[in-house]
Amino acid sequence: MGVEVPLHELLLDVGVGVAKGAKVEPPADDEWGLLRLGALTSGEFTASQAKRLMTWDPAYPRLEVRAGDVLMVRVNGAQALVGASCVAKNVRPRLVLSDLMYRLVPDPERLNADFLGLMLASDKVRRQIRRGMRGTSGQFQLPQAEVKKLQIPLFPLSEQRDIVAVNEAFERRIGDLERVAQKRSTLLSAAVSALLRSQDSAGKTLETTMISCAPGITLGSHRAPQKRATGYLRVANVRMGWIDTSDVASLESTSSDRPRYELEAGDVLVVEGHANPEQIGRAALVGPAEEGLLYQNHLFRLRFDRDEVVPEFAMLWLNSEAVRSYWISRCATSSGLYTINSKLLADAPFPVVPIEEQRKIVETWRTGIRAVDSLQGQIAKLRTIQQGVIEDLLSGRTRVNRT
Repeated sequence: MGVEVPLHELLLDVGVGVAKGAKVEPPADDEWGLLRLGALTSGEFTASQAKRLMTWDPAYPRLEVRAGDVLMVRVNGAQALVGASCVAKNVRPRLVLSDLMYRLVPDPERLNADFLGLMLASDKVRRQIRRGMRGTSGQFQLPQAEVKKLQIPLFPLSEQRDIVAVNEAFERRIGDLERVAQKRSTLLSAAVSALLRSQDSAGKTLETTMISCAPGITLGSHRAPQKRATGYLRVANVRMGWIDTSDVASLESTSSDRPRYELEAGDVLVVEGHANPEQIGRAALVGPAEEGLLYQNHLFRLRFDRDEVVPEFAMLWLNSEAVRSYWISRCATSSGLYTINSKLLADAPFPVVPIEEQRKIVETWRTGIRAVDSLQGQIAKLRTIQQGVIEDLLSGRTRVNRT
């Protein structure tokens, strides 16, 4: 491993941006914009994450982001995001640093910008960042002095470039797989949509096919988890076509909750409202992994007679263009949130499709999902290998083999 040196010895500048009022909408091509933290936190620089600046300041040209700048989150309410960094690439003109981030400008004769980006995300440096973090009023920040004294292993520039090249090779392979997965997902959606469009929904409604439609638990201070904490699903957990269980919240349950609000595999959950009209009424199927959880009142739980309706078919139909058009035509908003009620849900169109035909449509969907999931599994495995290889190279445990 190279000799460790304080980061400030390898930089030409460490700067912080400005605190300026900005509109929510993004800037036009000829306007100045203030970078959002979202431009940094996705793992790569996202130039579209910016707000239109309302006034001119002579400092803007000096704070304009340039290709090759290494940007770092200075302050955030989430500890894990403080110190998150990326290398600015594909930069558009007239984007200004905000006061929530640092700009690190490497000395090109000693430090490769992409290598620094990798090093700042390494386990060794992340541990230093966590130790140097300060917390005030629910916000966590990394002082500039702590950034400057981060200990960075100094490799020869040629070796830095070799490590960057290894990482880029991984990224190219992962990018290829992601494009294939996206293409297959798009083709699957088109195929299922075509099958659903061919069904005649005239004269039938969801009410005629449901056994029950029930909202979930109303939350309040009395539901703060204490002695009988139980997991429950929120709107954020119910995506279009799948349930995200990576962040399941808890509430205090009572003896009467389970008979009334417990989820079973095969239930279909429907979102009551959303700010985006395209997301109104999005639906997901409850599987074995979610069985036994409860659910909140901003979700509807639908149950069907499985001799007449395949639950997966019901979910696919509720997410179809026909039902989304139905919501958009009937939902109004004065508060920025589009909502539906049980009556609108009951009146939603539903096709009369023989059970065997439903099963064929569902099997087409399942086969496509398995193929996409297989690709996603390959991508996840490759990401794990990439992380291990890069960590070993950055720590000096292994070296790049040039042969």
